[in-house]
Amino acid sequence: MPVTVTAAPIRRLLVANRGEIARRVFRTCRDLGIETVAVFSDADADAPHVAEADHAVRLAGVRPADTYLSVEKIIEAARAAGADAVHPGYGFLSENAAFARAVPEAGLTWVGPPAGAVAAMGSKIEAKALMAEAGVPVLPGFVAGPGYSADDLDALFTRTGETASGWAVPLLVKASAGGGGRGMRVVRLTGDLPEAVESARREAASAFGDGTVFVEPLLESARHIEVQILADGHGTVWALGERECSIQRRHQKVVEETPSPAISPATRERLLDAAVTAARAIGYVGAGTVEFLVRDETVAFLEMNTRLQVEHPVTECVYGVDLVEWQLRIAEGARLPASPPEPSGHAVEVRLYAEDPARDWLPQSGVLHRFEVPGVDSRFAPAPGGRHGLRLDSGVEDGSEIGVHYDPMLAKVVSYGASRPDAVRRLAAALAGARIHGLVTNRDLLVEVLRHPAFLAGDTHTGFLEEHGLTGVGSPEEHGLSGTGSSAEHRLADTGPSAEHGLADAEPGRGRPGPVRLSALAAALAGAAANRAAATVQAGLPSGWRNVVSQPQRAAFAEAEISYRITRDGLRAEGFPDTVLVGATPSLVVLETSGVRHRFAVARYDGVTHVDSPLGSVRLTPLARLPEPVEHVLPGSLVAPMPGTVLRVDVKTGETVGAGQVVVVLEAMKMEHRIAAPAPGTVAAVNVTPGRQVEAGAVLAVIEEQA
Repeated sequence: MPVTVTAAPIRRLLVANRGEIARRVFRTCRDLGIETVAVFSDADADAPHVAEADHAVRLAGVRPADTYLSVEKIIEAARAAGADAVHPGYGFLSENAAFARAVPEAGLTWVGPPAGAVAAMGSKIEAKALMAEAGVPVLPGFVAGPGYSADDLDALFTRTGETASGWAVPLLVKASAGGGGRGMRVVRLTGDLPEAVESARREAASAFGDGTVFVEPLLESARHIEVQILADGHGTVWALGERECSIQRRHQKVVEETPSPAISPATRERLLDAAVTAARAIGYVGAGTVEFLVRDETVAFLEMNTRLQVEHPVTECVYGVDLVEWQLRIAEGARLPASPPEPSGHAVEVRLYAEDPARDWLPQSGVLHRFEVPGVDSRFAPAPGGRHGLRLDSGVEDGSEIGVHYDPMLAKVVSYGASRPDAVRRLAAALAGARIHGLVTNRDLLVEVLRHPAFLAGDTHTGFLEEHGLTGVGSPEEHGLSGTGSSAEHRLADTGPSAEHGLADAEPGRGRPGPVRLSALAAALAGAAANRAAATVQAGLPSGWRNVVSQPQRAAFAEAEISYRITRDGLRAEGFPDTVLVGATPSLVVLETSGVRHRFAVARYDGVTHVDSPLGSVRLTPLARLPEPVEHVLPGSLVAPMPGTVLRVDVKTGETVGAGQVVVVLEAMKMEHRIAAPAPGTVAAVNVTPGRQVEAGAVLAVIEEQA
């Protein structure tokens, strides 16, 4: 569409962010001929977004407060690189009014809404007041200031004109600044409110530089619906439909789609009208999102995000627009056409995280050896020509190092189809077939959600994972497994797609192997093929040849032990009566079980073997024949689940603690992690102090359990 620019065109743009959002903005800049500038912390020196930029400036340090949250350093970086404009991305400083003021004051073009709008909406507390004044429906709430205690509850009710009965639990503590689930706590007992407030305050201050929090009723079983806004500086405001964002964990979205599968036309009209009213009320310019809670026909304003959202790709697919391009055009003074384009089709996005759903979503760190999603049609953009297809926006590549300092999101995978069933089916298949090696992820949980009957029926709400028992999906104990791989992967392997083939590992009375054991057999055969290929003598001997032919070859994994022989009649493997070896190379094994052939792709890394097949992805831990001595910890030791910083120690040596009582609080990947006593006992030792950096496996404290 024709675009009229009324301000100086942007020549060189600095993106004040990292990861996939920086790469996303860079892609549009390349299309428009705009040079790009990346900023990077010491931890991100080798990150893909740094390599892709035309210019890059180091921000010394690793902590967000010292790098991506430093207004002064970002402005200095823009000047040093000769940038004439700054795009904030999302997260970090994207909703910081001081940053929105500092950029134009430094003589740079600000690609975002006016500082006044950021200030008005950046504080969720002020935003709710403004929206109520503008006639937008809101939930009641109050600010929980420093030193807040449970005794203040009635006084707060009185000051806000509410009654205690009107504030029945559950309550929700929320950060006034920022988003992404950080600085947010659910309170189900009023006595827990003070600790929830203090914890949310610390987390919000660390993530956003602002520890202000407020409390409002928790509207359970509601849908989380948001409206994409795009406004120019000449009075035109677009409402580009709604996005359904109800599938969440830790109050952070993991599945998003447009349009919503279950809201009525009347409710949709109310949402779009309310969003436009909100934007006009604050003189909004640029891309933003107005978020609501919807239960039945009840609509309540939640917040306004004065930035691009993580889930913006689904809107781009359905409406055929490049939202980043329009952000840049509007910053240059362009006018929007009078009406937005018409929507077409359905798009669904999932957020792929390095985290373990079975361990309370514990973030993971380490090397991502391989990252491959099959069937991708485009990266950081809809498929060419508006075609239906699969889109990948990722901040990582093969070999990327996932650290402990920032959000553990690896990528967003987006499917765009003619209908919701088409888009969901394609996305689930792509995720199930992805090869993700080196880290535990939420991939298999996402597949389960996408294939769940309730999701397929559009019956979603913010408590979906809890209602359907998906929050701790497939723990190792549930399946008798003790490996180090993702429990969700084990669940997929044991009870997921394999069930379609009658191959569940725990098939009683039949002795037929399931996908974990089949994968272990494939890994053993691939290992033997690799040894044979590397042999420098007697290359003609068959794999596993030995003088005593009756003795089998053995391969031991933490998840399964394999014993087999290769005879003149073929494979003879213990516990695999109907399994035939069709072929084996160091990286690919083909097995036939009960007349059905399966291909197993095998990849070996230091200390771990990944096996991918249509039966599921399995992570195996090889056991050494002669293991090295290991350091043992005392019984009752509480160890750090990942590297991090000790925020708080809540006990002293000699103190009596109860089961579930918090002992130590760690901060890692911008989230707080509570380390609790597993059983009643006495604190025998405390080995850390606040502020100390600890490595994964470090003993934080020792609890001597009661006899």
